[in-house]
Amino acid sequence: MNKVNVALVRLLQFVVFCLFTFMVLAYFGAMILIPLDLVVLLTKILGVIGISGIFGAVIAVPVVGYLGLIVYKTPGLVDIIVNTGLDLVKTGKDRVEAFNKIAESVKT
Repeated sequence: MNKVNVALVRLLQFVVFCLFTFMVLAYFGAMILIPLDLVVLLTKILGVIGISGIFGAVIAVPVVGYLGLIVYKTPGLVDIIVNTGLDLVKTGKDRVEAFNKIAESVKT
């Protein structure tokens, strides 16, 4: 019975690990995809008013770059965004390691 309990704890540990891994990848992936999405949206908006896609992209990329510069120069904003992701990593690591104590108590 103890082997079944340990296997169940390890299975739940793996599920929590996968959940936190997905959340971290989604968080940092969104931070990368937001500027790319802004470029696409601005290109489409410029296409609606009659500017072709290539010229729209040539205009949209510097605009999004300037918005990124404004975000970068805002005091503390980048630190909060990065630290939030790192806190998510640390919380996931702590939760996964907490299962080791449970598995040790179930073995005995």
